[in-house]
Amino acid sequence: MMKLEYTFKNDTLFKMLFVKYPDLLKRLVSELLGITFESIGQFVITNPEMPPESIGDKFCRLDINMTVDGQRVDLEIQVADEGDYPERSLFYWARDYSMSLVSGEEYSKLPRTVIISIIDFKLFDCTEFHSEFMPLEVTRHTPLTDRMSLHYFELPKLPVTVDVDNGLELWLALFNAETEEELKQIEALEVPIMEEAIGAYRSITATDEFKEIERLRTLARHNEASALGHARREATAKANAKWQAVVADKDAEWGSIVANKDAALANKEAALANKDAEIARLRAQLGRD
Repeated sequence: MMKLEYTFKNDTLFKMLFVKYPDLLKRLVSELLGITFESIGQFVITNPEMPPESIGDKFCRLDINMTVDGQRVDLEIQVADEGDYPERSLFYWARDYSMSLVSGEEYSKLPRTVIISIIDFKLFDCTEFHSEFMPLEVTRHTPLTDRMSLHYFELPKLPVTVDVDNGLELWLALFNAETEEELKQIEALEVPIMEEAIGAYRSITATDEFKEIERLRTLARHNEASALGHARREATAKANAKWQAVVADKDAEWGSIVANKDAALANKEAALANKDAEIARLRAQLGRD
């Protein structure tokens, strides 16, 4: 099977494709949020830019921020499980929510803020691939507010065979595709929106613009990996040097203690020899008497 050079999980491709094809993004968001496409009125991408100077920054997030019928919606892909994703996504929500309050406005004006994460690893101990979280009272399970929502879509939990009539499963299968054969299997279903999305994928990945941005992005990843590797080696070397210094100090300390004990033992042995000599002398003297 021929592996795809770029998958839909590639953050550069993800951002470029859905910014250039906003109707596809609108279709995707309607499925992810479980609302009909036709019901969406206001739909605005609020961070469409991909400035080249920031693409190489290892902290640059290629997420997509939107305003959807008054809601703030953030959509992003997370491939690597770094062990802190729930906390990170909660931080993203808190930042987006707090930044939406205009100076002088009442807190009641804060909009509903939604974080959508498509993740390529298992995060929760459940069989469902979709989980939604919001603040609830712990015994009555009544919501504190409707302003908070965090959605997680775990790609490894998708069913092996997706339902051709299930738009959400089809979109997530597209993100899950790793080979050309898998893309063709989705195309063979003859679902117009999937054919359109795959056509947009092929169009974007063929452009020089995408290849240059992905080159910068890949270089940033390599630089980050090299920097982390160097930092780990330096930390290991420093730790080893510190440990060796501690061992040397302990060796010197124990050497001094052993030397002092040996000297004390030698003094005792000399004192004992003197006593033995004195006893012998006294015995000899008694023998003469």
